[in-house]
Amino acid sequence: MSEKQNIVKPSTLPGFMELLPAEQIRFNRMMDTIRRVYERYGFAPLDTPVIEKSEVLLAKGGGETEKQVYRFMKGDSDLSMRFDLTVPLARYVAQHMGDLTFPFRRYQIGKVYRGERNQKGRFREFYQCDIDVIGREKLSIATDAEIPAIIYNVFTEIGLPPFVIRINNRRLMNGLFAHYGVAGKPEMLRAIDKLEKIGPEKTRKELEEAGIDATAISGVFDFIAIEGTNSEKLAALNDLGIDNEQFREGLKELNTVVTLIRAFGVPEESFAIELKIVRGLDYYTGTVYETLLQDYPEIGSVCSGGRYDNLAEYYTKEKLPGVGISIGLTRLFYQLNEAGILGEENISSLSQALVVPIGDTLETCARVASRLRNAGVVTEVYLEEAKIAKKMNYANKHGIPYVVLIGDEEVADGLLTLKNMADGEQQRLSFEDAAAIIKQ
Repeated sequence: MSEKQNIVKPSTLPGFMELLPAEQIRFNRMMDTIRRVYERYGFAPLDTPVIEKSEVLLAKGGGETEKQVYRFMKGDSDLSMRFDLTVPLARYVAQHMGDLTFPFRRYQIGKVYRGERNQKGRFREFYQCDIDVIGREKLSIATDAEIPAIIYNVFTEIGLPPFVIRINNRRLMNGLFAHYGVAGKPEMLRAIDKLEKIGPEKTRKELEEAGIDATAISGVFDFIAIEGTNSEKLAALNDLGIDNEQFREGLKELNTVVTLIRAFGVPEESFAIELKIVRGLDYYTGTVYETLLQDYPEIGSVCSGGRYDNLAEYYTKEKLPGVGISIGLTRLFYQLNEAGILGEENISSLSQALVVPIGDTLETCARVASRLRNAGVVTEVYLEEAKIAKKMNYANKHGIPYVVLIGDEEVADGLLTLKNMADGEQQRLSFEDAAAIIKQ
C-alpha cells in the first residue's frame, strides 16, 4: 500500500497578482494598446534581464528603494532583481553606447520586483510600461512636448474616463526658491505636497515654525495659487517679474512645451500647467508630468515622469540627458478594476467561433476549423463527448460569440449552421459567408 500523499494548500505570496482568464484578457488588451501606441511613435522594444549584478543595479546606493530590493547570493555572485526599468536602461545605454543611434527611443514593458509592505493595492511583482528618449550631450526640449501626446493617445485608446496630464518644470521651481532664499530647503517641497491635504493655514504655521521667512512663504504660496487656463497661467508667471536665470529658463521651456503639446494634437482640456507638482523633483531636472483621472482623484497619478540631465552618470562619464514616463500597469489595472471603470465584460476566451460536432462529424469539424483559422478567425473545436446543451453552455460561459454546428446534414450539403450566441439566430450558410460574418 502506498503512503498517503500529502496535499499542499495552493496559495501565492502576498503582493503577487494572479488573474482569472476574463481579467487576464482585459489586462492583456490594455498592455497591447500601450505597446501599439508606443510603437506608433517610433519607439523600439527593449527587454533587459530581470536579474542584474547587485554592484551594477545598486550603483547609486542608499534610499528606501534599496531596502525593498530582492537580493541574494548564487555561488559567489551577488545578484538583485530589478526594482524598476530605468536603472537597467541606464546600464544598457552605457554598455551599448557605441552600437546605438541617438536620440535613442526605447520602450520596455516588463515585470519589476519590490519588497513592498503588504497592503491592499500594493504589489511586490508588477508590470511597468516605460518609454524614454535618451540624447547624447543634448536633447531637444521638443521631446518633452511629445511625451504628453503619447500619454493622451494611450489613455484615449484604452478608453479611460476623462483625464488630465498635469505638467510643471523643475527649473521654474528651483528659480522661485532661489529668488526667495529657500533653495535646498526640503520643508518647502513637503509643504507644497501637503497643502491640499491640510490647508494653507496649517501649512503656513508649519513653515513658520521651521524658520522659513514670511515673505518667502507668501511668495511661494502666491506662485502655486495661480489659476486659469494654460495661457493665463503662463501670462501670470511672466508678470511675476522674478529676476532669476533658472526661473526664466524654466518659464521659457514651459512656454515651448505648451505650444508644442497643442501642435502634437493634445486637446486643451486634457493637459494643464499644475504648479503644485513637487513629487519627483529631487530626480527630475526640467519638465515633470503627472496624469490624473478627473473623476477618480483618489487613485492618484496613473502615469508620471519627466526630464533628467544624466541617465547613466554611475556607469559612464558621457552626459546622457533624457525624458521619459512610466505606467504602473498592474497597479493601474487593479485600481480601475476595483473602481468598476473597466466594465462588466466577462469574456474568458479569445475564440471568435466554437465548432461543435453533432453526431460523428469530428473529422469534418477539424477541417472546417483549420479553414476558419486560415481565414483569420480565432477558432476552437469542442472535442469532448457531451450533449448539445452542454456544448452551447460552454460557449455561453466563455463569451464565444458564434457557434458553428456541423451534423450529418451539413456534411452532406457542404453548408454550415452558424448560431449567433447574442440573439440566438441560426443561419445555414456557405463557409465563405459564415467566415465573413464571424470576422465582422
